[in-house]
Formats: sequence, C-alpha cells, structure tokens
Amino acid sequence: MPNPWSSSGPDLHLDLDPAGGRRTAVENALREAVRTGRLAAGTPLPSTRGLAGELGLARGTVTAAYDQLVEEGYLTTRPGSGTTVADLPPAAPAPAPPAATDPAQPVHDLRPGRPDVSSFPTRAWLAATRRVLDRARPEVFGAADPQGRIELRTALADHLGRTRGVITTADRVVITSGFYQSLGLLAAVLRARGAGTVATEDPGHNLHRGVIRRAGLTAAALPVDAHGARVEELDRQTDAVLLTPSHQYPTGVPLHPRRRQQLLGWARATGGPVVEDDYDGEFRYDRRPVGALQGAAPEQVVYCGTASKTLGPALRLAWLVLPRALVADVVRAKAEDDLYTETLGQLVLADLIATHAYERHVRAARMRYRRRREILLDRLAAVPALTAHGVPAGLHTLLTLPAEGPGEPAALTACARRGIALRGLTELHHDPAGRPEGLLIGFAAPSERGFPAALDGLLPALAHVLDPTSER
Repeated sequence: MPNPWSSSGPDLHLDLDPAGGRRTAVENALREAVRTGRLAAGTPLPSTRGLAGELGLARGTVTAAYDQLVEEGYLTTRPGSGTTVADLPPAAPAPAPPAATDPAQPVHDLRPGRPDVSSFPTRAWLAATRRVLDRARPEVFGAADPQGRIELRTALADHLGRTRGVITTADRVVITSGFYQSLGLLAAVLRARGAGTVATEDPGHNLHRGVIRRAGLTAAALPVDAHGARVEELDRQTDAVLLTPSHQYPTGVPLHPRRRQQLLGWARATGGPVVEDDYDGEFRYDRRPVGALQGAAPEQVVYCGTASKTLGPALRLAWLVLPRALVADVVRAKAEDDLYTETLGQLVLADLIATHAYERHVRAARMRYRRRREILLDRLAAVPALTAHGVPAGLHTLLTLPAEGPGEPAALTACARRGIALRGLTELHHDPAGRPEGLLIGFAAPSERGFPAALDGLLPALAHVLDPTSER
C-alpha cells in the first residue's frame, strides 16, 4: 500500500479489519497504533482527504474516525495545524517481578568470565564513533575484508606486542566475531588438514570442547595440576593442543616455565599447533601480566584474544594471531562462515587502541577488579572450610569444598535460592565422576554498587551450607 503520510510525517502501515465496518476499521487501526507507541505523541497525521485517497475510502469515513478519536482523547486537532497524536498519560507500570531464584536469571551474577558491563566506556566509545564516522569513506559501509579491517589489525599488532609480548604483523591477524568463532574456524581448518585429536585441559572450558567436537575432532583430556597443564603427557598422536597458559581456566594457575619449554618442544617436534586462549591475560594484580606464549614461538602458536572480558561480550570482537602457514586457510574459512565481522565496531576499537583510551580503560578495570578480589578473599576468610586457589589474576576465584560435607550441588542450590548464580567445578572436567568439588566465584560482573550486596548474599549462603547451625 502506498505511504499515506506527507513527506514530513512517519511511515506507518495500517492493518484494516473490515469486519466491523470501514469507519470502525480505521478507528481501531489508529487507536492500536497510538496505544502501542507506533504513533508517538505529537506525530502529525495526514489530512482526511489524503488518507481517504490512499486507503480507497470516502473522505467522510476518515473524518468520522478522526472525530471519534479526538473525542476519546487519542488525537488532537487545532485550526491551521491539522490533526496530531495526543500526549496520553503513561500506562501504569507493570508489577515488579519477584526476586529471581533461578541461576539463569540471577539477582546477583557471580558466574566466572563476565566483566562489569556497567563500566563500559560509553563516552570514549561515542567519541571514537564520531571520529570514525567523520572520516569514514563510503566504502566503509559496503562489503568488507574477511580478514578484518586493516586499521584494527594494525592497531592490534602494535598493542599486543607492547602489552602481551605477541610477535606479529597486521597481515597475520584475523578479526572474528567472538572467541567461539575463532575456535570454530581453527578447528575446521585443522580438521580439513587431517587432524583428528585436540588435547584440551582437564578441567577446562566444557563449551570449548563442544566447539572442537562439532568440527569432527576428538577432544582429549590433558590433566592439570598446581603447575598448569601436564604437557609431558602429550604424544605424537595428538594433532594440536588448546590451553590457557597465562591463567589456567578454571584453576587460576599459570603454566610453569619448564612446561612452557616442554610444550614448545612438542610443537616443534610434531608440527602440531598450540592454540593459546589468552582470555583474561590483561588482568594480573600482583605483578605485570605473564607474557603470551606466542612470543616465544610465533610459528607454532596461535594466539586468541577478545574484547569480551575487557569491554563486553556484546561487541562480538575477537582476533587470531596466526602462524603464517595458517593465515590463508583461516581467512577462507572466515569468508565461508559469515563473510566478515561488522565494520564499524572494528574501526571504533581501532580508534580506542590508537588513542590509548582502550589501555586506560583496561588499567581502570584492573584496579577495580583487584579491589574486588581482595574484598572477596577477606570475606571468605570468615568461612575457613573454603580454600581459595589461583594466583592474583583474572575475573574469578576457585574455591574447593571439604571432602566431607554437603558438597557442590548443595552449595549451588543454596546460592540459587538467594538469587546468586555461580558455577561448579565438576562440570568442567572431561569426566565429572569422582572429581574434586568446588565453586567458581566471578567477582567482576556485578556493578560497583551491586558487588557488596552480592557478597552479603553469598557468604551467609555458603556458611549455612557448610554449617547448618550458623545464622542465615
């Protein structure tokens, strides 16, 4: 149906139900548009003659409908100004939902790996967006390079070299739509090259094992101890290895220097790539962050990074730094998967990195998360049955539970009843049966104001599970 509005008015589709008559159909369609907000207060309506002509109705039918809606208060009319939508009082607010008791919709989100998105650098992002749009050429809004914008790849090559010790150039960086896509692309390329088995840390991220398996690969267990992955157990039947050397997930320990050397020796001897997930490497609180493994062997290590932990997962921006031999295959796989990652976000992030606004944001976040970790550990000291693990780094703390006691399921259930979402340790093992039980406490996701309240709910819940005689 042609647009019935004037050039200065909105574009609105009217669904006319003729069952009650033509005038009633027009009234109902306009009334519904006003009630639902599709026609906002002050919106000018077309003349009765214009709307009647577009709808194929008599002018008198539309005039009668307008008059009725004016009487009901939905429309207003002034001589010389035409007819506009009235300013109706706001609808009564919906009743507040009850307090969440389901971890899927928690009151306090203490799951690991989630940043404080309330601290997103909105002003810096807006300023960078304005700069990007001011200088954007028309082709920025067209189809893009599957490898990613050269501006972001160049900025990342410099930034990762300075802050993480990564050795690369822009031509070896591929921009992806999040870490899951990064891992999926790598797995697909390795499978196409004949790989069959990828060793993954045990315990480790179970969702990552799922990505590997969906690509047709076997995810073999690589045990983890107090010094990180036990890389001496790798053999020549393993085609690649995925691990978190700077801050092992979930135990929180870095890979021991001797094991780093053993791992790189295995990679050189077998030709199998090492996939380094540097998921929160920027956040070390007692010293400078451990440098990336990739810097010691750029042709054996695939470095995976993301903005999900530093800025927010909704941006869907991640990057791969690849050995030269893998670049063409990964770029081809990226093009086949989703053509390319959206462009404006890449350019804005490149601007933030180039102007050092990104590093300033990371430094501020590091200070904020360090304080939260210290507060968490101080509060946990009042529950001696819990033992915290891991070096001062990352966005979570691992707590192991006593061998004798209610156990992990009871602790998770007690916290969920108070609207607190955590994650258990056992599900992160390849085979959860008989594994040590524990809790992963993420201290980054709540806002600054919400963090104390989250701890006020967490600590009594855990204390009561471990000692039912304690006060709730």
